[in-house]
Amino acid sequence: MSNPASTAGYAGAADTLASTYESIRFEDVHRDILHLIPAPHRDGMAGRALDIGAGTGRDAAALARRGFAVTAAEPTAELREHGQRLHAGLDIRWLDDALPDLAHLTASGESFNLVMLTAVWMHLDATERERAMAAVAPLVAPQGRLALSLRHGPVPEGRRMFDVSADEVIAAGAVHDLALLHQSQRGDMFDRGDVHWDLLVLERPA
Repeated sequence: MSNPASTAGYAGAADTLASTYESIRFEDVHRDILHLIPAPHRDGMAGRALDIGAGTGRDAAALARRGFAVTAAEPTAELREHGQRLHAGLDIRWLDDALPDLAHLTASGESFNLVMLTAVWMHLDATERERAMAAVAPLVAPQGRLALSLRHGPVPEGRRMFDVSADEVIAAGAVHDLALLHQSQRGDMFDRGDVHWDLLVLERPA
């Protein structure tokens, strides 16, 4: 289900990436928005979280440990296999599904209290981003939140990335009834001085 262009460079580097991704904690990567992650339990039911472009499942695993029932959508088989091995036994359902259309999730009619797109959106070109927001937005439940990070800086060799502005994402979300709740910037977790990140959280009203 992968988009060969947007996932270029990941399959061959999966072993190295697994070690890299898992070397930093969810709580550190998302420290600026931890207070905006919804409570995992509501009305006695487990909250539902979706991690799109889940990689090796670091974020999915952390959300499962917090009490969410997690769906992890990862189109690169090699990364998905690492995630299933590393985080076996947690409440994570793994899917082979890919942006921009998320065919399986769109067809399912599911919705989630929390949707995460960590270091994913900038792999899509402008047309794909428009299609992707149309696919992602309906997956956010009423009062649910979409957390998204955007990478800015040199594009690693063999990867496909675009410099996407936070304003573009905010405007695209508004078209689909997702309102800005949080916007901030931070430096790179791996101390790359030429890389920085935009952090956004959008929310669907009740």
